[in-house]
Amino acid sequence: MCKVDLALAHENKEQTLKSWPSSERPREKLLSLGPASLSDAELLAIFLRTGVKGCNVVDLSRQLLVNFGSLANVFCANQQEFCQQHGLGSAKYVQLQACLEMSKRYLSEQLRQTGNALTSSQATRDYLVSELRQETREVFAVLFLDNQHQVLKFERLFFGTLNAATVYPRVVVEQTLKHHAAAVILVHNHPSGVAEASIADKHITQKLEQALQLIDVRVLDHIIVAGHQCYSFAEHGQVSV
Repeated sequence: MCKVDLALAHENKEQTLKSWPSSERPREKLLSLGPASLSDAELLAIFLRTGVKGCNVVDLSRQLLVNFGSLANVFCANQQEFCQQHGLGSAKYVQLQACLEMSKRYLSEQLRQTGNALTSSQATRDYLVSELRQETREVFAVLFLDNQHQVLKFERLFFGTLNAATVYPRVVVEQTLKHHAAAVILVHNHPSGVAEASIADKHITQKLEQALQLIDVRVLDHIIVAGHQCYSFAEHGQVSV
């Protein structure tokens, strides 16, 4: 039985979505008003497609959002956490991971098509958020760019608790030369969800700027991903663009 509202679930036991007014059904609502008009529960309901006995798919989706806390947490759940929820299983988990990967590849393609990582800052951020928002540990990565600031490669380089001792400028320089990059955008995530730069973050940025200047490569930005939020060093005047 769905736990969000037992009375509502009982009332809906004999009521499927087909009996709802068409304007209230998630699929019809999306087709009529667009995906932005749907709530998180309605979007999740379209993904799940079916409910369980005694609980229609919309109420099931509401319950899952209560259990996980947010739609983002549903996406970030590992296989065990996901599959132990009532109404979910391995097939749905595989389907969700495929959807997330398609989203990443779409954003990556969009970034490459826009051509310039400076003039398409929102596309850049969307792509970096899609890559790092689900990481449960800190990851330091680099977006390598050519002299037209077009994307050459995105690469994760360091993992774990990041500080000036664990992010090695030599490795960043080696990979920059390997990809023949003329500029880079540094990026790392804060699994805590706090989109602020620490003293260690600023120290790392300064060291990498100094190292890359020796090979005539510019650091265009250092972006911190914290969930769906970003902190830009360039916007705060903390890189020498």
